[in-house]
Amino acid sequence: MVIVTTIRRDVVTLPAVALGPDNPLPPLRPLDEVHRIDDRDKEDLPRGMARQAGYGPLHSLLPVRVRDGYGRTREPRDIAALVIENDRLRVTVLPGLGGRIASLFHKPSGRELLYCNPVFQPACFALNGAWFSGGIEWNIGATGHTTLSCSPLHAARVIAPDGGGMLRLWEWERLRDLPFQVDLWLPEGSDFLYVGVRVRNPHEKPTPVYWWSNIAVPEECRVLAPADEAWQFAYERRLQRVPVPSYDGADRTYPLNSTHPADYFYEVPDGRRRWIAALGEDGHGLVQTSTDVLRGRKLFVWGTGTGGRRWQEWLTAPGTGGYCEIQAGLARTQLEHVRLDAESEVSWLEAYGPLNAEREGEWAAVLRRTEALLEAVLPRAEVDAAYEAWKPYADAEPGETLAVGSGWGALEVLRTGQKLPGTPFDESTLGAEQAPWQELLRTGSFPEPRRVGPPGETLVAPHWRDMLETAPARPLTEYHLGVAQWHAGDRAQAVRSWERALELAPSLWPLLRCLAVADQEAGHRRRAADRYAEAFDDLCRERRDDGESWTAATAALGSEAIEALLAVGRAADARAVWQRLHPMTRERGRFRLIEARLLVEEGDREEARAVFDAGFEVADLREGAETIGDLWARITDEPLPARYDFRMRPRDDDGN
Repeated sequence: MVIVTTIRRDVVTLPAVALGPDNPLPPLRPLDEVHRIDDRDKEDLPRGMARQAGYGPLHSLLPVRVRDGYGRTREPRDIAALVIENDRLRVTVLPGLGGRIASLFHKPSGRELLYCNPVFQPACFALNGAWFSGGIEWNIGATGHTTLSCSPLHAARVIAPDGGGMLRLWEWERLRDLPFQVDLWLPEGSDFLYVGVRVRNPHEKPTPVYWWSNIAVPEECRVLAPADEAWQFAYERRLQRVPVPSYDGADRTYPLNSTHPADYFYEVPDGRRRWIAALGEDGHGLVQTSTDVLRGRKLFVWGTGTGGRRWQEWLTAPGTGGYCEIQAGLARTQLEHVRLDAESEVSWLEAYGPLNAEREGEWAAVLRRTEALLEAVLPRAEVDAAYEAWKPYADAEPGETLAVGSGWGALEVLRTGQKLPGTPFDESTLGAEQAPWQELLRTGSFPEPRRVGPPGETLVAPHWRDMLETAPARPLTEYHLGVAQWHAGDRAQAVRSWERALELAPSLWPLLRCLAVADQEAGHRRRAADRYAEAFDDLCRERRDDGESWTAATAALGSEAIEALLAVGRAADARAVWQRLHPMTRERGRFRLIEARLLVEEGDREEARAVFDAGFEVADLREGAETIGDLWARITDEPLPARYDFRMRPRDDDGN
C-alpha cells in the first residue's frame, strides 16, 4: 500500500503579540474561576453530576504561574507549525502554543472547516491568563481553558496504525501532575482527521481528571447534537436544564439567536452515538464524533449583546467574522471532574471532518437525517475499530523530534524512575527552571542563589514539600516550603516558614509579599497594607536594572500593593508606589485603569474621566470581569462607552 500522508515543518506568519514574561509572584489567592455554581444549586442536579461537580475542584494555580506579560501591540511574527497532509485534508498544528490545530482545510471542497483567527492575540481566559481563540485546543487540568494554552508541547513522528505517519504531542500537565498525549493521523484517502488521546495517572492515589476538546467554528451556523435537552450555564453562575432546540422563545441552536454569552451542555442519551456538527447556511460544515468515553457535547455562544460582541472584537481583528465553540468532554458539563484511579489511564478516539446535510426542519427529523449521513461517510463501527487499532500504537516510541516542550515531566520521571511508554520525558529537556529542584533531589539541599533576583517557581506536590521540610532551613528553602505548605492548606505553618526566613534572607520582598497575602486572607487588611508597602520599598532598593524580570516583579508587586493600600484608605501611599513604577509600566492599560482609580480615591473624578477619554486597553482583563464598568459608575452616571463594555451578564433595570 502506498502511504501518501506527510508530516512537515512549516511557519505561520501572523500579526501577533509577544507573550512577555510570566508574573513572578506565586499565585497564593484562591482561584477566581467564573465556571462554578453555588452548592445549593447542586441539590437539583442528577446524583452523578452533582457528585462530579463537587469532586476535585481546583483551588489554586500552583505550581503554575500567571501569564500576564502580553500587551495588544501586534506585529508580523513567525510561529512554528507542523503540517499533516493527505490528498483530502491539510492540518496545521502549532506545537509551541498548546498543540492547537490552527487550520483544518478540506481540499476537494476548498473549504476551511474551522474558525481561523487571523491574529495571535492573547487574552485572560486561560486558568493562568494568556489564551487565544480559534482552531481546536486540548483542554486538560481543571474547569476552564488549560494552563498550556500558550505553552510548548513535545512533538515527534510516530508510526500510525496504517503504517503511515502520525504526529504525537505530549506534555506533563502540572495542576494534576498527569502526563497526556494527543496522536493525530490521516488515514489514506480519508476525509477525517483521527485523534487518539490518552491521559495517564502514574501515581499511587486516584486523581481528578478533566478534558474538553474545544473547536472554534464560524458563528453563522446551526449546531446539531443528538439531544432534546441541555444544561444551560451563563455568567449568572446558574446551571439549569432547558429544552433543545428552542428555549425562551428562540431556537438556541443558531448561535446568533442568543443575546448573552452562554454554555449549552447537551444531554446525549446513553447508547446514542456521540457527535456534534456546525453547519452553515448551505449545509456544509464540520462534524466531530468520538468513541463513547468522550461523552459530553457543548455549544458556547458569545451572543449578540454589547459585551459579547466586544469580546469577539477583542480576541481577533476588527471586521472579521465571529465564532462560536462546539466541544466534546469526558463529563456532561465542564463543571465536573472525573475520577481517574491510581496507576490507570483513560483514552479515546476523536474524528474531525466535513459534513454536508440539510440543517433546517423539525429537530428530530434533522437529527435523523444528519446522523444517517454521518453513518454513511464515517460509520460508528469504523471509529470504534480505529480506536482499537490505535491502542497498541499509543505506546510506540517517538521517532524524529519535531518540537520540545517543558522539562517538568523529565524532572518527575527523574524523581520516580517511572516508565511511560510512548511519551518519553528525556533528561535533555531539563533547564534552568528545573535545576534547583534537580539539586534538591540529588543532594537533599535547595541551592541559594548566587545573586539576588525574583525567586523561581515553587513545586508544591507532597513529595516535593516533604523534601523541602527535611532540607537545610535556609531562607530560599523556607520561602518555597511556605508556598508548598500554603498550597496544602497549612496556612499557619506557611506563615511560620516565611517569618523564619525573614531573619536571614538577603531578599525580603518575596517573603513580605507572601505574608501580606496571608494577612489579607485572614482579614487583617491594615497589616497587609503595611507589609505590602514594606515589600515594595525593599524591592525598589534591591532591583538591579530595568531588565524584563525586575520590571515584571515591580509591576506585579506594585499592582497588588496599590490595591491593598487603597483598600484601607491610604491613597497617598498608593500614589507613592505608582510613582516608582517603571514609566513604560505606567503606560500599560492595566495601570492606566489603576491610575483612574487612584484619581477617584483622591477625589479627582474629572481627571479620572480624562483617563477614560484618552483611551486605554487592559490587555489582561479577566473573562467575566466588570472592574472597568464598576469604576466608570463611580465617575459618572453616563452609559458605559462601548469600547469599555465587556460585561457578560444581563443588566437589570438599574443597569447592574
